Amino acid sequence: MADDAPTRYEQLAHDMSQAIREGLLKAGDRLPSVRDTCQRRGVSPSTVFQAYGLLEARGVIEARPRSGYYVRAQKRPLRATPLAAVPRPEATEVAVSALAFEILESTRDPKVVPLGSAFPAPHLFPLDELTRAGARAMRRIRPEQITTALTVGDEGLRQALRRRYALQGVPLAADELVITNGAMEALNLCLQAVTRPGDIVVVESPTFYASLQALERLGLRAVEVATDPREGVVLGDLQRLLDQHEVAACWFMPNLQNPLGSLMPTPAKRALVELLASKGVPLIEDDVYGELYADVRRPPPAKAFDQAGHVLHCASFSKCLAPGYRVGWAAAGRYAQQVLRLKMMTSLATSIPPQLAIADYLAQGSYDRHLRQLRAALSAEQQRARRLIERYFPAGTRVTLAAGGYFLWLELPGDIDALELHHRAMSVGISTAPGVLFSADRRFTHHLRLNVGHPGDARVDPAIRTLGQLASAMR
Repeated sequence: MADDAPTRYEQLAHDMSQAIREGLLKAGDRLPSVRDTCQRRGVSPSTVFQAYGLLEARGVIEARPRSGYYVRAQKRPLRATPLAAVPRPEATEVAVSALAFEILESTRDPKVVPLGSAFPAPHLFPLDELTRAGARAMRRIRPEQITTALTVGDEGLRQALRRRYALQGVPLAADELVITNGAMEALNLCLQAVTRPGDIVVVESPTFYASLQALERLGLRAVEVATDPREGVVLGDLQRLLDQHEVAACWFMPNLQNPLGSLMPTPAKRALVELLASKGVPLIEDDVYGELYADVRRPPPAKAFDQAGHVLHCASFSKCLAPGYRVGWAAAGRYAQQVLRLKMMTSLATSIPPQLAIADYLAQGSYDRHLRQLRAALSAEQQRARRLIERYFPAGTRVTLAAGGYFLWLELPGDIDALELHHRAMSVGISTAPGVLFSADRRFTHHLRLNVGHPGDARVDPAIRTLGQLASAMR
């Protein structure tokens, strides 16, 4: 959750972007000079430079030496957006774990270019600051904290999270929040709390493969709902599935969906929550990428519109602050007590030291500054990767224009087998995540998810070029 209002430079960048979108500033137009903007907006030169730098990183403007800043020509991408899937309306038994283990194990070698990994580059995170925060926290720890934090989690961290929720307009009940071993434990606990073996769960199409693994482990059946690459779940299709099936739960990622990077518009999130509440169907909301938005303001979660307690909101620090610390949480609404009991019966508690380290780091007040830097770096890298894909991949390739995060979803020409492309790429030291991982019935045979969150890695550009050449050769 965003802890502060947009900075002056972010607001200025937002206003400039709005002017460009509305046609007030056109491609090739020169932006007002730094001096003029300072006078008009009453801001400092550093604020203007930061705003223009942010717009340049996003590919909206370009700097010309000794001339100033100009609106960049936003030529329509050579690669169109992938088409929305048309999944089958029937429930499907899930069996993806064997394939997932095979492919993901192949990405662990540090010599392999990690385009198939799930995490951005480690150097993007403030690991030294977190280490110092952990040392400070452990010096101050009181013996009673070891036992009082069992199951629900450290009270200081829970209070910090509740504050961030409140500032986003999502007040939580005092006993609603449970700290977990990463978001995956939170999501699994929530899934167990609202389903029984054999139940039907609606997932997006494509969907994050870990959700399919969770369904497989619990003996649940999946029904996939059409998901637009730009705007997320298609509500009309969801309505039809709810009328056709007895659905136990939905597992969706409304903010920056993995693998699409789609962002449900705020009115659609509200309508989604209202639709599910009218049917009494719980929504398990996976919001692990919500802090990695590319715009000025954090998009609200679906939880913001939950009046009946049917939204079980799950997130973590793994993708935005502390990968490997495994600190996540669930705000499970009316199901909080079931989730708490399941937590107690399975892992009992989440490790105290990483919780205390993160709580101390949050108290230092630098988290939102870190997030701004992280978002700018990922946004710039995503723009760069799209340009390389447009240049080197075969004609007919479609690629998402994600609203943030660090994934790109590619739809290759229909005669290219993405799994075979993955194997060929691995033979030259490049990992990918082929589309068959992201569907219960393995439908995305010529699709590919690429992780482009590796700024500064000199291997990435040549790897994307090589991958495009391999794909072209398969035609």
